[in-house]
Amino acid sequence: MLDQYDQLTASCAAISKQWHKTPSVGIILGSGLGGVTGAITDTVTIPYESIPHFAQSTAHGHAGQLVCGLLEGVPVVVMEGRMHAYEGYPQSQITFPVRVLKRLGIELLIVTNACGGLNPHYRTGDIMLIDDHINLMHGNPLIGINDERLGPRFPDMSAPYTPDLIDAAMGVARKEDFVAHRGVYVAVTGPNLETRAEYRFLRTIGADVVGMSTVPEVIVAVHSGLRVLGISVITDMCFPDALEVATVQKILAVARSAEPKLRAIVTAAVRAQSMALSQRGA
Repeated sequence: MLDQYDQLTASCAAISKQWHKTPSVGIILGSGLGGVTGAITDTVTIPYESIPHFAQSTAHGHAGQLVCGLLEGVPVVVMEGRMHAYEGYPQSQITFPVRVLKRLGIELLIVTNACGGLNPHYRTGDIMLIDDHINLMHGNPLIGINDERLGPRFPDMSAPYTPDLIDAAMGVARKEDFVAHRGVYVAVTGPNLETRAEYRFLRTIGADVVGMSTVPEVIVAVHSGLRVLGISVITDMCFPDALEVATVQKILAVARSAEPKLRAIVTAAVRAQSMALSQRGA
């Protein structure tokens, strides 16, 4: 971790040469969720390959670029695509962009994903606000010598997802009249989908949805002192006794169809951040 500090400086310098604003919000978009960038104005797009020390995103539905601009008048940086453990990257590299966003100035990280539903009360296309998570990725991005300039040795994880942001997001769902749950996300490495026995196990230990991302990024966000809002789009159901074959095409199609719900929550969260900044300035 000690070598990341100088790497962050180089990455931020490259971004700042192309985009000169200080972002308040960072957004990570999961598979099939890139349509959220359509609401951003005054955009500057920066491919990951042009940013020093950034890994390349190879997953389906991930464009692999930063979209910088204004959302609800607030400067934001959007990761249109992320990195995953199943792509062969260590967790320190997967989460490096979160540290870059923090260094650029963000205070709020909104992290999204497409996931499989384990809770029998959920349905395909539903939204789940992440209330807590379980890490089954056999790793942790904070392993190694801790750099106190980046965060504390033992960050507290009693509330990794900011409670008032979850409450506000649930309020948006009620106002816009779409289904949203709050529940537990379990992260596994992938890339294969789980067996029927594994789905039973994951449900037994308390998971409501399962995916292959998000948790490492949130650990680093908490380590960095960021407020976090986590949003899952349920793209397929994982009922072991009635399991259907899930394809990438179906998953991406459902994720795209749920994008308006995601956009409503993200936009409201950014609007609230703008109001908070205005009140602070007053």
